[in-house]
Amino acid sequence: MTGPRSWATLVAEEERYRPLYARLLGLRFVNPGGVLCFVFFEGAVALAALLALAELVSWWSVLVLPAMVAVMVKINDVVAARVVRSAALVPDQERDRFRHQMEPVVGTARVGWIWHSVPGVVVRSAPGRPGELASAAARELPPTGAPQAER
Repeated sequence: MTGPRSWATLVAEEERYRPLYARLLGLRFVNPGGVLCFVFFEGAVALAALLALAELVSWWSVLVLPAMVAVMVKINDVVAARVVRSAALVPDQERDRFRHQMEPVVGTARVGWIWHSVPGVVVRSAPGRPGELASAAARELPPTGAPQAER
């Protein structure tokens, strides 16, 4: 590579071993392997041929579908390049703050009791103190015939 330093991180020696599909499209950020390149090109040709044999599309689709897949892969590479470049412009402090904000937080939260939703707790309404708990003796529920579990 000549000229200013490119964002591509592949060494010229590694470039030689990339699949032909990726080299022809000039992909720099998307790095598909051999199997994925096979699916992109030969898979698109086979799909277009099957659709043409089933007379669902014309035979032009055998040429057009692989070209459209190649255009989509190249657009994906261009978008990935813009994302990487814009991420490089974010200051380190902002990146650290974003990473800190996105970390999952594990812990417990203190939740105040809602006395009317706790089973077995009776709230008495005294004229001077509304919402105050009754004494321990008053908290017991009347027996229903079933033995109560010890608390």
